[in-house]
Amino acid sequence: MIETITRIPVAHNSNLKTRAGYSIKIDDTEIALFKVTSGEVFALENRSPHPKGGVLSEGLVSGNYVYCPVYDWKISLADGKVQAPDEGQVKTFKVEMKENIIFIVL
Repeated sequence: MIETITRIPVAHNSNLKTRAGYSIKIDDTEIALFKVTSGEVFALENRSPHPKGGVLSEGLVSGNYVYCPVYDWKISLADGKVQAPDEGQVKTFKVEMKENIIFIVL
């Protein structure tokens, strides 16, 4: 079976400010994009995993982490894992960049 890979262009790298979150929507999925100080771009589901949610694109970015704006949970941008003592995980999406265009890979 051949797996189909879809690359969806979502932003131009120069339009993303460092350490800020951006919300995009692909079909019914809301995704948060984050560009860190190294220039790397990460993509996560735009909802914190706690019951009341929290829009992650509105969170504070520090290093390779975003802090949930509702409960201040520290979430890894690399793997979506909530850091101890809290628990949970957010879905991550693969990001590729070609000619300064950022793509989400599905």
